[in-house]
Amino acid sequence: MSTSAPGTTDTVLHRADLGVQLDPTRLFGRSGPLVLEVGFGDGTFLVHLAEAHPDWNLLGAEVSLGSVARAFRRLRRHGVRHARLYRGDAQFLVRDVLPPGRLHRIYVNFPDPWPKKRHRDRRLLQVPFFRLAASRLEDGGTILFTSDHQEYFAFALEQAEASGCYAIAQAAPPPATLTTKYARKWRAQDKQIQHAIFTKTRTPDASFAPVIDTYDAMHHALFQGTLPEIDTFEKHVHAFDDGHVILLEAFRPVDGEGLLFVVRIEEPDLTQEILIEVRPSDGQYIVTVKAWGQPLATRGTREAVGLVARWLRERGMTEVERFY
Repeated sequence: MSTSAPGTTDTVLHRADLGVQLDPTRLFGRSGPLVLEVGFGDGTFLVHLAEAHPDWNLLGAEVSLGSVARAFRRLRRHGVRHARLYRGDAQFLVRDVLPPGRLHRIYVNFPDPWPKKRHRDRRLLQVPFFRLAASRLEDGGTILFTSDHQEYFAFALEQAEASGCYAIAQAAPPPATLTTKYARKWRAQDKQIQHAIFTKTRTPDASFAPVIDTYDAMHHALFQGTLPEIDTFEKHVHAFDDGHVILLEAFRPVDGEGLLFVVRIEEPDLTQEILIEVRPSDGQYIVTVKAWGQPLATRGTREAVGLVARWLRERGMTEVERFY
């Protein structure tokens, strides 16, 4: 995660630097109200917030890499220096990174309503998220929700009420929310746009401690023997508590001196796609996670290195040292 001070251009947060209970003052290089936008799209609304509230420290969470790139360019064009962007699930950011009681406000503008009944559990604004958010909001902090989807809007109000942590009010959408890409699209279709304000009235009893284990050092292993040849490769899937590791592909580098594995790791609200390298080192072979993509060292990366190590052992290599 970037820890640069205002005035720099390092805006995108990196998973490798994410730590449990982030210090927002250190991240932004200053104190100030901490505000999160979930699903910032092309960054239009983030720029509005930055210009309207220069004293706010702004976080944005978005799963689309393309949206992150577009928002980054927009922030640069407008000279915004007090915003940080995270590509990934907002629930991971809120639960595993942000400290209790530090969020001033959360904006959720036009989230995916997941209209099919079998997909309802994918909706963000449900009781678990409302209670999690209440644990991270300051006293009197708010969630501002704008949507064109009438059923989801009513659903969210019911879920907020059921959480027991908020006073609920409906109001006209803030004008700036109506200038975003999706707002313009829905207004052109004459869809009704609704807005709700959820004000925190109670901190939930649950602590909502982080569930992703993080490590200070990345996992690795050391092997002796002859590196196996690869003629064909079948996908390998390994399950562990609340997660999966999938070895998708294996390649021999051009110089023929090692192996490279493409790995997908799925943990609660955190998905990482990483590269694991097997390379020569002083007459042995080291198995390590490459820095490409700046992965976060978690239980998942440990399991991934262990899965590659097992693959090598099954093909006759000897493991002489491990850190996983």
